[in-house]
Amino acid sequence: MPPKTLSAFHRGMHKVASTSAGAWFLARTQHHLDRVVFTLSSGRTTMAGMMTGLSVVVLSAKGAKSGVIRAIPLLCIEDEAEPGAFAIVASNFGQSHNPAWYYNLKAHPQVSCTLRGQTQNYTATELEGEEYERYWGYALDTYMGFPHYKSRVGDRHIPIFVMKPL
Repeated sequence: MPPKTLSAFHRGMHKVASTSAGAWFLARTQHHLDRVVFTLSSGRTTMAGMMTGLSVVVLSAKGAKSGVIRAIPLLCIEDEAEPGAFAIVASNFGQSHNPAWYYNLKAHPQVSCTLRGQTQNYTATELEGEEYERYWGYALDTYMGFPHYKSRVGDRHIPIFVMKPL
């Protein structure tokens, strides 16, 4: 998939977000701001999408332990060869542990996602092998922060899920 051409502003935001301090700050604040913008835009965009120029999907998944549906905005990794499907990366801003939504998808892979104002049901499948490598390549082409996150996670494998429409 060819890399998306970004404005100087968006490239600058990617650089800030990929730093340790930027990732730390965004991991604790971005989801709150994303919810506000998502609601105000009637599900068409998020703060992260506006600031980065990238596609952001809002994943709604049942909690692994609580059973409560939680919505979280995540970077959408698209594959032009497979329209309708996309991937999400459990980088957790380069933290040493997987994000909570990773465990939610493992326990309950049937989810709903809102992308560009359209909500649809999906099945989440964790990738391995060649398919993982292909989507990791797409992720690297999409967002310059992923190599920085990879270097900070230590020995933790960064999971990737492909989301396929039901």
